[in-house]
Amino acid sequence: MKKSVKISIFVVNLSFPIMKTFRDLLIALAVVFAATGCDAFRTLDGTHRKTAQGAPYELLVVCPQRQWTGEVGDTLRAVLTAPVPWLNQTEPLFDVLRIREQDLAGMLAAHRNILRIVEDPSLEEASVAVEYDVTAEPQIVLTLQGPDDRALTEYVSTHRAELVQGLEMAERDRDIRFAESFGASGVERAIERTFGVRMNVPKGYLLAAEQPDFIWARYEYPTASQGFMIYSYPYEGPESLSAAALLAARNRFAARIPGPSDGSYMTTSDAFQPGYRMFRLEGRLWCELRGFWDVEGDFMGGPFVSYSTVDTTTNRVFTLDGYVYSPKLHKRNFVRGVEHLLYTVHFPN
Repeated sequence: MKKSVKISIFVVNLSFPIMKTFRDLLIALAVVFAATGCDAFRTLDGTHRKTAQGAPYELLVVCPQRQWTGEVGDTLRAVLTAPVPWLNQTEPLFDVLRIREQDLAGMLAAHRNILRIVEDPSLEEASVAVEYDVTAEPQIVLTLQGPDDRALTEYVSTHRAELVQGLEMAERDRDIRFAESFGASGVERAIERTFGVRMNVPKGYLLAAEQPDFIWARYEYPTASQGFMIYSYPYEGPESLSAAALLAARNRFAARIPGPSDGSYMTTSDAFQPGYRMFRLEGRLWCELRGFWDVEGDFMGGPFVSYSTVDTTTNRVFTLDGYVYSPKLHKRNFVRGVEHLLYTVHFPN
């Protein structure tokens, strides 16, 4: 039995009320994951399907050639292949592949991310439905349907943010599930020992430094590097969470990461002012810095993203800062990987 969440007129397995926007869908998905916990990708009858195919952030769009070369396809490409912000090269949000409905079989039907476009003149308005693990797991299948191309186009334009967020959330939850099942236990123990915070760290990360207020872990690939540091320091009031204060703290602690040559160390690039925003996650206020790092005294650099909050138990600022070094490869998936670490952080109580 496949899991399904209702949007607008669709008939579904779960008892959610009729929803008019894709934002309602995201709320409903949160309920689904809360209810299913770690078995979010298990079918409702307890069985397991074959492993989903495809690369991370790869998306199959299923629609006729006429729609793909028309306004529907143009709008979908504008939304789904928009450049990822804060990368020092142009990369799309998703790698989009288009196939016909009759080709959706075999390995293609088992793809991890599928977006089906259905035109049905009998419908009064456009809407989206989402299903999980239809033919494989972990899999998300979105079905966008409407009475005509104009309705479909308008829906995608209006709900572009929710559409992208829903697909990104599916990829994020896959990463989180992997980290929960296959963790770097040594790094996880060091984080809890140093900061009193539980965190799921994917297998492959190695502990590079452990100090009373600082931890550095890294994941080395043949031609790329993914890493993060966690640090804390006394909270001295709201000004501690300002962009300037967070940037100054970042540079203090990043200097503890040595560069490849003697005396070199990591710092924040001053070529671009980092982006700053505040948001809430599960009721906790976080501050995000996003920008580029480089090495003082050498020639290295790449994107970084940091998340800071106040640990009210210790009255200290807690920061998780992830970075990527990938001079020859694309960086999108590496950056997404360090972003997802935030969703594995668990403070006491």
